[in-house]
Amino acid sequence: MPGARSTLTRGEWAILVFTLAYVAGFTVTFLLRGNYEFIVYVATMALLIGLVGWNLRRAAFPEPMLAALSLWGLAHMAGGGIPVGDSVLYSLPLIPVLGTGEMTILKYDQLVHAYGFGVSAWVLWHLMAHNHPTLRGSRTIYVYPALAAMGLGAVNEIIEFGAVLMVPETNVGGYYNTLLDLCFNAFGAVLAMVITARVEAGRTAARP
Repeated sequence: MPGARSTLTRGEWAILVFTLAYVAGFTVTFLLRGNYEFIVYVATMALLIGLVGWNLRRAAFPEPMLAALSLWGLAHMAGGGIPVGDSVLYSLPLIPVLGTGEMTILKYDQLVHAYGFGVSAWVLWHLMAHNHPTLRGSRTIYVYPALAAMGLGAVNEIIEFGAVLMVPETNVGGYYNTLLDLCFNAFGAVLAMVITARVEAGRTAARP
């Protein structure tokens, strides 16, 4: 990215270095273990890092948003890279709300899905607000990002399906796992927009 070195803030540099460090660390881990399924995700992470970097100034991403995206990437890679028992962190039940097997709620995987696509909805809201400020205060600016984030979640499941086709022995899970992922994507996206709408309403009310 031409000129990026001179325009990055100290906070942006810290987020970039942190992100590149854990991506490099987990990439080495995946290669040493022969976990080629997650190499697909490393490539996806590299693409997303490049995309955010290319549009960093044009989109005016705030540092907290960049940090939230970086933490999502870390949570995702940790989920597939940290062994827990006979499986990985993604399969770990956190709170026994209900169900067993693939229908177990709440697992680490589901929490990451809700968080990640909540952040996605927040990013999409920011892009709409930044490029189309006249939409601020409308329902459109909250509904569209939530729906678009759910669409990105579906794309994520397609990528996982591709990983299963290329590497049959994966930890992706089956039908119930996929549908629960989509449900938690939707929950995270909607919750993020509800929170964003409340924050925006508070800021509007606080203005003189």
